[in-house]
Amino acid sequence: MERIKTLKIKRATNKLMELHRNKFTDTFEKNRKILDKLIIAESKKLKNIIAGYITRLKKRPSDNLTL
Repeated sequence: MERIKTLKIKRATNKLMELHRNKFTDTFEKNRKILDKLIIAESKKLKNIIAGYITRLKKRPSDNLTL
């Protein structure tokens, strides 16, 4: 089982994916660096959670991102 993402994380991630889907990859480290340029996160932990969630979404085989 994985951790449940809060609505705040899902909303931020979905908005980022709508606007910048092509920039993100399926690598966590690259997504973190891209997020540094795109957003000002409240904390490092929040930025890492968003980057991890983006990575998980990009690794989906169907790339169906509607939640």
